[in-house]
Amino acid sequence: MKSYKYIALSLFLAAFALSSCSDFLDTEPDQRVDIDTEDKVTKLLVSAYPTANYALLTEFSSDNIIDNNAPHQEAGPDKKGGTFYYNRPSYSRIDDEIFAFEPAKSGNQQDSPSYVWGGFYESIATANLTLQAIDEIVAKNGGVMSDKLKSARAEALLIRAYSHFILVNVFSQAYKDAEASKYDIGVPYVTKPEDKVHVTYDRGNVADVYEKIQADLEEGLKDINDNNYEMPKYHFNVNAAHAFAARFYLYKREYDKVIEHANAVLGTDPSILPDKLMKLSVFESCVTSTDYVNKWIDPEDNNNLMLISTMSTFQRHLRGYRYAWNGKALDETVYHTAMGSGYTWWLWYVNPYCYASGFLFYSGNSDYGYFPMKVGESFEYTDKVAGIGYAHIIRREFTATSLLLDRAEAKLLSKTNRDIDGAIADIIAYDNSRQSFAAADKATYTANNTLNPLTRDIIEKHYKDVKNPNCFADWNFTQNMSGSFVVPQDVVIYMNAVNDLRRFETVMEGTRFFDLKRYGIEYSHFIGPNNEENKLVWNDPRRAIEVPQEALSAGLESSYTKLEKQPDNSELKMSTEKKVYSN
Repeated sequence: MKSYKYIALSLFLAAFALSSCSDFLDTEPDQRVDIDTEDKVTKLLVSAYPTANYALLTEFSSDNIIDNNAPHQEAGPDKKGGTFYYNRPSYSRIDDEIFAFEPAKSGNQQDSPSYVWGGFYESIATANLTLQAIDEIVAKNGGVMSDKLKSARAEALLIRAYSHFILVNVFSQAYKDAEASKYDIGVPYVTKPEDKVHVTYDRGNVADVYEKIQADLEEGLKDINDNNYEMPKYHFNVNAAHAFAARFYLYKREYDKVIEHANAVLGTDPSILPDKLMKLSVFESCVTSTDYVNKWIDPEDNNNLMLISTMSTFQRHLRGYRYAWNGKALDETVYHTAMGSGYTWWLWYVNPYCYASGFLFYSGNSDYGYFPMKVGESFEYTDKVAGIGYAHIIRREFTATSLLLDRAEAKLLSKTNRDIDGAIADIIAYDNSRQSFAAADKATYTANNTLNPLTRDIIEKHYKDVKNPNCFADWNFTQNMSGSFVVPQDVVIYMNAVNDLRRFETVMEGTRFFDLKRYGIEYSHFIGPNNEENKLVWNDPRRAIEVPQEALSAGLESSYTKLEKQPDNSELKMSTEKKVYSN
C-alpha cells in the first residue's frame, strides 16, 4: 500500500486494522512523497482508481446466479435431463452468505464486502489527496491553475463521485426520489484527506449522497479532457465522463440529461453509430480463452469507453462450484427457453453472438454453469517458478453498447421528450451490433435464413409475450419505488426489450443488481436440496448489502437502518430493522 504525505487510511472507512497508525501519524519518514508538482499529481491519479471489483457481490445478490445444489432444470431448450441437483462445494464461505442475502462475516479477502468497501474508500482518499495537493500548488502559484491541473482536478472529482456512486448503490437502497430517499441510509461522503486515526462519520441518507455525487460530477465534467494520459481509456476520459453522467441520471430518473450525455458520446446521426459499437469481427482470429479476454478489454475498441484494472478472483467462483450462471438464470439471460427460438435467429440454441465472442465458456463440466470471457482473468506472476502472483479482472466499466440501452430507456420514459421511435432505433442498432460478424461467421449464421435483422414488428411480437421471463404485462411495480416512477402502458413492450437486452449485455458485470433495485423487481434465491425460497421483495432491507463487520464494530450504522421522521417532523432518527421481509 502506497503512503503519501498528509494521508492516513482510516480504520473506520478502509475497514482494515492499522496497528501502526499512531507511529505513522507521528513521524514523517523519508520515503513519503510530497505531491507538489503537476507531474506528481497526474501520477498519483493513476493509483486513484479502485482496484476492488464489486461484481461478485452484486451478481451473487442478483437473479443471474443459481445454487447448483438446489433442484433445477438444465439450461437450454432441450430439457431432457429433468430436475436434478448437485453436491458442489462453494468457492468460499462468503459466497454462501452473499447468496443467502446475509451479512458477510467470514473474511475480508478479495471480492468481499470488506475489500470492496475498503478499496473504494481508498480510491476516494487518493482522489481527495490529489485535490488537496492541487489546491496547495495553485496557492503557491498565486491562484493560477494550469490546464493540466484543471484536467487533473476534474478527473479527481469524477473518481470521487464514481466511487461514492458504486458504494451507495451496493451498500444502500436504490434511489427512489428526492423525498423518499431521505429516509434510506446512505454512505459516508468523504471530501477531504484524513489525518486522524479515528474519525466519526455519518452515513447520511441516499438523497444527500446523490446530491453530492451530482455536484462532483457536474464540476468534473466542466474541465475533463483526454490530454493528460497516453492511455485515456484507463481514466475518466471525456466519453467515459459522459457515460457515467448518463448512468447517474438514469438512476436518478432525469431522462433528458441521460439523452444529452449519451448523445455527447454516441451522436445523433444513425450512420455513424455502428462504428461506435462492438464489432464481433474482432473475435475471428481468437483461439484461446486469453485471446477472447484480450479482445473484450482492448482499449483500442471504440465500444470500450473506460477500463478499470481490479484485483479479483470472481471468475474462479463460477468455474464448477456451487453458485453458478446456470439453470433458470442462464435460460433467462441467454436461452430464453420460454420463447423457443430467438426472435432474430433460428436453428441455434442461443444467439450466435455468444458463440462468436466467447460469451459461453465453462471449466470442467458445462452442466455446472458458464462464464463469459469479458470477465476473464489475467494473471500477473510475481514468481513464475512458485506459480504465485495476482489475479486481475479488467472491468469494462463503461461501454457504448450499454450506454445505447441507457439512452433507449431514457427516450421511453422522458416526460418532455418521449421518443418511442428513437428508442426502437436504438434497440435495433444494439441488435445490429450483435450481428457484426466476420464474413465467414456471417455466412454460417445466415445460412438457410437462420439470422435476420431486427425490426419493429419483431420487437413488438416478441416482447408483448409475458412468458418471456424478462417481460411484464405492466411496469406498475416501479411506483412502489416512487409515485413519480411511471412506465406508461404504451412503452411497456419496449421497456421489456430494454430490460431483457440490458440483462443480457451486462451479465456478470455486476450492474443487474442495481437494475433490480432501482426498478423494484422482486425475485428469489432457492437454496439447497430442500429448495428453500429466499425472496427479496421491493422494500426488503437486504437489498442493501451489509457493510463490513469491521465497520460495524467501529460504530458505523448498519445498512438495514431506516431513517424515520419524528412526530414533530423536526429531525430524523434511526431504527435498525434486522429482519423485515413484508410485502
